[in-house]
Amino acid sequence: LAMAFRDVNARRHIGLQQLSSLASTGRTFLGPMKSHKFIVDEITNQSSLICSAVRLIESLDLTSAVGQLLNETIQAQNKEFKTGMSTLLFLVGAWSNAVVECLQQNIPVPAIVSVMSEGLNSCCERIQCLQIPIPDVKRELCSSRVRPKAFESKTAQVGRDGLTNPWNLLCFQRDISATEEVIPINSCSHQGDDCNFKECLVSPLAGFGSVTCVVKAVGEESSSVLSGSGVTASSCITRRLTHSRHFSTPGNSRFSSQQGHFQGYPSADLCGCCGVGHLAMALSHGNQSSVKLLQSIAAHQQERAECRGSSQITITEIVTCCVLGLPESYSCVSPGFVTLVSPEQAAVIKHFADKTLRILLMDGDLTEQYRHLGFNRPRNVRTVLEHPNPPGGRAGDTWLSRMSDILMSFEVNLVLVKGNVCENFMERCIASRILVIGCVARDVLRAFAAATRAQAVTYLSQLDASCIGNGAWAELWKASDGRAVDLGELVPARISAGGIPLLTAVLTTALPAKARLLQDQFWTSLHRLHHALKDGKVFPGGGAVELLCLSHIQALTEQPGRPGNDRAGRELPGPWLAEYKSIVLQALASGWKQYLSVVLCNTAKASSELEADALVYHHLQKAAACGSPSAYILEEFRRGGVLRSGSDPFPDQVADLKVCDNVAAKTEAWRRALDLVLLVLQTDAEIITGPRRSQILNSPVSSEFMFL
Repeated sequence: LAMAFRDVNARRHIGLQQLSSLASTGRTFLGPMKSHKFIVDEITNQSSLICSAVRLIESLDLTSAVGQLLNETIQAQNKEFKTGMSTLLFLVGAWSNAVVECLQQNIPVPAIVSVMSEGLNSCCERIQCLQIPIPDVKRELCSSRVRPKAFESKTAQVGRDGLTNPWNLLCFQRDISATEEVIPINSCSHQGDDCNFKECLVSPLAGFGSVTCVVKAVGEESSSVLSGSGVTASSCITRRLTHSRHFSTPGNSRFSSQQGHFQGYPSADLCGCCGVGHLAMALSHGNQSSVKLLQSIAAHQQERAECRGSSQITITEIVTCCVLGLPESYSCVSPGFVTLVSPEQAAVIKHFADKTLRILLMDGDLTEQYRHLGFNRPRNVRTVLEHPNPPGGRAGDTWLSRMSDILMSFEVNLVLVKGNVCENFMERCIASRILVIGCVARDVLRAFAAATRAQAVTYLSQLDASCIGNGAWAELWKASDGRAVDLGELVPARISAGGIPLLTAVLTTALPAKARLLQDQFWTSLHRLHHALKDGKVFPGGGAVELLCLSHIQALTEQPGRPGNDRAGRELPGPWLAEYKSIVLQALASGWKQYLSVVLCNTAKASSELEADALVYHHLQKAAACGSPSAYILEEFRRGGVLRSGSDPFPDQVADLKVCDNVAAKTEAWRRALDLVLLVLQTDAEIITGPRRSQILNSPVSSEFMFL
């Protein structure tokens, strides 16, 4: 067996360079104003729009071992949290570059691994004092809801056009009095332990109005000074694109009056559902369309949640259906199960108008060849021909006739199948006016089983009267004008039953390439809200957590003593480890510093990375001068944002922003990113086996291999 050997643990470490190259493709995914990417399939020439690290990694040709490790890491984060993958991908690249720089300075690998691991653990413990309980977040966000008539002005038009403003897509605006008001505070008078400062408050968000600020009366074109930030935000008229059908304000949209209906729930009031709608917007990070759907879901699930004694969002009761050909403003939440059917199936549904249906659930494929998982054929029987052609008929006609007779004998009208359905059997069922829907999710089958008391079967031959459910109905999904939507090849239909908790988020778009993007954005927002309610706490967003990490690492570099674990202490002399401590910790901090810089540039809060670095340094200096970095960061968050500058695109509203991050998802993304980088760092060789000798010999990197 041919083998090739390559030393990868050189100063320029090949594996880390590969990680950095792969991670650099996702820089534009950071922040609320993401840049989309087109993925083009070379075989089919079809393209799709993506805006997530998961879809990007799935589309790349990851043939290398490092690429496969990166894919597994991102898939693990996606499977558990459905959020944080873009952060993970970026930090993998940033920390890979930082570790390579450490290697170029001849810092031993054990020192890098030990100090960076302990540094991250210390930062994760330090930022726990920033966690805000969900009840406090809900209470504060509800009390700071937007009142358009109170502060609408010629320059801001916050109330009427607030949802069009990119910043308002990801935050909430505090109440602004129409008269000038000065509220004093000694914001940096608390010295000592930051957590003690937090404990002296009723909650981390208590005393939200205790920020020194000067608010001018409506209509006065003057500057607003934000105390403690050293920033002067001048009122100005912002250019806004208003004559575009893609960027017009909701109030001017021709479809605005039709949003949120179509047999669905209208967008819930922002203060409804005990602040869940506000929390969803704080976690949306700019995704306004999903926020409206989440508000509707929260409004519908509120009553059931109160009965269960839980305020969490039940994800298993939610499915999505993407309808092409309609504007995105038609998206809504519809009770029951909405799916796309063929025109022939739609004709059967019309025949079912105002009728209750007998429903059958199947947890496998509805085909002649299907065998359930674990099926074992007889060992002493050799199959010559499994499906012989019957005389005078086509192959499978006997099976088709027998299965059709079973359905008709039990008077089944509706069949929901988890897997695939035989096309010939589908045609025969349509002719018999039996509606068969394939590829139905398991959660949908469970919901209909609970609502109709149907029992799922694996084969139709197992069917008996006790397996049939009652009380279901089917109809075509209708628009706000009462007409069924007929888009040609596929028609949306709604299947429901009495008391079923199932909800379908109907996502509409006129662009087929955008369908997957809308579904990804919706599920990401939904899981952020779910994990926030599950954790019972959130982090202040907008760079607050990363800024405290940078401040904490500054303090660690100034502390005497030896960081790292005992193993590193045994392998390295004490003076050496102390010498490497500052360099390695700064390498760890560089990842978060680059993260903040890229986010500031992507959101147009800084015109260059140099300006972004200066802004981060400015706030680090102020946090250090305050004596209590977490107190300073919490106070800045209460004002509306941590990293603020005079060059913000919407300075009039910068003091009113509220963004939150998930606790577990963020910290786990950090850990996974660093674990991957350190794993690749400690890999000393790449061994390739198999018939690739000639391919490697003819490659440009053949000189790096030693053939065995």
